[in-house]
Amino acid sequence: MITRNRAAGALRTLDRLAELPERPPVVVVDNGDDPAVTSALRAHRIGARVLQPGRNTGALGRNLAVRHATTPYVAFSDDDSWWGSGSLRRAADLLDTYPHLGLLAARSLVGPDEREDPLNDLLAHSPLPPEPGLPGRPVLGFLGCACVVRRQAYLEVGGYHPLLFFGAEETLLAYDLAAAGWGVSYDPSVTAHHHPDPGARPGRTALLRRNALLTAWLRRPAHVALRHTLELGIATFLREDGAATALRGALARAPRAVRQRRRLPARTEQRVRVLERHARATRKGLSRAAERGTAV
Repeated sequence: MITRNRAAGALRTLDRLAELPERPPVVVVDNGDDPAVTSALRAHRIGARVLQPGRNTGALGRNLAVRHATTPYVAFSDDDSWWGSGSLRRAADLLDTYPHLGLLAARSLVGPDEREDPLNDLLAHSPLPPEPGLPGRPVLGFLGCACVVRRQAYLEVGGYHPLLFFGAEETLLAYDLAAAGWGVSYDPSVTAHHHPDPGARPGRTALLRRNALLTAWLRRPAHVALRHTLELGIATFLREDGAATALRGALARAPRAVRQRRRLPARTEQRVRVLERHARATRKGLSRAAERGTAV
């Protein structure tokens, strides 16, 4: 679990994890700077190992946690999410059964009323064809606080990329796992509960747009990365939400992205394009449906 100066949420998550029949060993990365929070985390009855990097490491705190983990599989939580009863056992069974499975994406239920996260439907209807030796649906995306990884696979590809820090960082990890020959699958029999704070999250849109562009520069063909850059430039000209901040952030990181650039293998790139075509077709269908509804 990663947390930053949110004692109430972090302790609630530890309470829920302590209630699981599996009672997993827990590693907490405390990205904050409040000694009282750290003390409360260490005093919790679950007996978590609390790591203090001394700065806000963002999503990279998960890399630190995995390096310190001693189990073959690692399930991620944030300080606003936890695992459903029996889900960790189910995930471990699937990872035991399918040795080429590198990451298992779980079904996420949101809030006290346990609404289906919209991502669940996208993952469940992934257009990628079924793969022998993998459970569920093959995917190239997941929710960071609702996944279980094979520690070996995660460390092999380097975990989350430091250039992204936080925000839509999951896509690049999914690409890297697939490029290295590891399976990424969605199985709704594994469930996570996510209770994010209500209200807007200032700056998040810019982070998502910035990291989507950086991901393209890090792994996609040059013409694809250039197209994404042009699209963000147009969005900036049109003053779309977060576009200018995203473009400035991406350009500041562009030299490092170019130096660290590593093209996806042809098979993985082809799978990414299948997903992109499916997403475009879906958006077009929704747009037409909306137009028909307006006309009526």
